[in-house]
Parts: sequence; C-alpha cells; structure tokens
Amino acid sequence: MIRLTRIDGTEFYLNPDLFEVMEASHDTHITLTNGHRYVCQESPETIIERIAEFRRKAIGAIRRSA
Repeated sequence: MIRLTRIDGTEFYLNPDLFEVMEASHDTHITLTNGHRYVCQESPETIIERIAEFRRKAIGAIRRSA
C-alpha cells in the first residue's frame, strides 16, 4: 500500500497493484481496476516513486523469507 493525500489534506492508502489509469491535471486522478476514482495532491512522479519503493520493499521481504 502507498500513502497518498486527499485534496482536503487527509491521508489514505491505496494498493498500487489495482491502479488502471493515473491522470494529471491540477490534481492527480487515479482510477482503479474496479472503477473507483481517487483524487490526490501528489504528482504522478511522486506516486511512481512511492510505487517503486513499495515494490522494492516487497521484493526484499520475499528474498529475506526465502
């Protein structure tokens, strides 16, 4: 899960494996594979960095447990 910030400043977490589309305008709009949409303050570049870090940690945990 990655941490994101809603427009009103509250934080929430999303599973990046469910992202279907990410669109940038003034805010960033994320559509999940189930059709749910979320709007957040972070830029697409920041979100991509967080997804990469999430996956690095997941792969590291798998390697340590093997």
